[in-house]
Amino acid sequence: MLCLVIPYLVFQRRAPKGLKNERSQRRLFVLGVILLWIATDWPLGLLGASYLASAHMLQFLVYTMAVAPLLLLGVPEWMARRLIGHMRLYRVMSRCSRPVVAGLLFNGMLIFSHSPWAVDNLRASQFGSFAMDFLWLIGGLLVWAPLVSPIPEHRMTSYPGRMAYLFLALGVIPAVPGGFLTFASFPLYATYELAPRGHGLGATTDQQLAGLVMKLGGIPVVWGTIAVLMYRWSEVSRLESAEARRLSGVIPPSDDLGQSSTDPDQ
Repeated sequence: MLCLVIPYLVFQRRAPKGLKNERSQRRLFVLGVILLWIATDWPLGLLGASYLASAHMLQFLVYTMAVAPLLLLGVPEWMARRLIGHMRLYRVMSRCSRPVVAGLLFNGMLIFSHSPWAVDNLRASQFGSFAMDFLWLIGGLLVWAPLVSPIPEHRMTSYPGRMAYLFLALGVIPAVPGGFLTFASFPLYATYELAPRGHGLGATTDQQLAGLVMKLGGIPVVWGTIAVLMYRWSEVSRLESAEARRLSGVIPPSDDLGQSSTDPDQ
């Protein structure tokens, strides 16, 4: 957590002259780090690493559906450009932020990190669990980059394209492994099958609950974001239509002396 917060605060003190640090962005970044801490530390981190597949899945959702977009929204454009420039990752990020590439990389990471081989081998050690958490965070940042990247040229410009991308990358494809976990009649992960059952959940029931979390847990985020995009799209379309009518002479300019300032159309 300190490796995220300290560089962020140091970079903020080196902001270019004339650029103000937005407090709202700072709050979003700090909120993302707090959620990352909650999902990683005790008790959720311990349960997800050694005891419950459902806790493991809840960690994944927090990382990819909450932490990743909050971190991206909390980074100013100048900071992102400077950081990527120092690390010489601009070309890599430009390619990875393309919708098709980002969606494929994220869902490939999702399938790999939830395969029985990966779970049983990585969760067996603390370093392996850290590697899985890191993989989730990177995958979440990649999949949200076409939507909320701090660098404008890395974001999609079409509202219908954004909604379609969000629906496919985070709505449809993740439901496939989630459904497989939900309807499996036997435990797939030895790590959670052999764990102590002091929590009262059987291994199969816990796995089915994990599948439900994967299938349904992201719905509020996905459809909530789509609703926001639809609203913004309608507002942009309305303003563009009003401007087109004004330029064509159907609607007089707003500074026309013959129009009252209290006119509802204005």
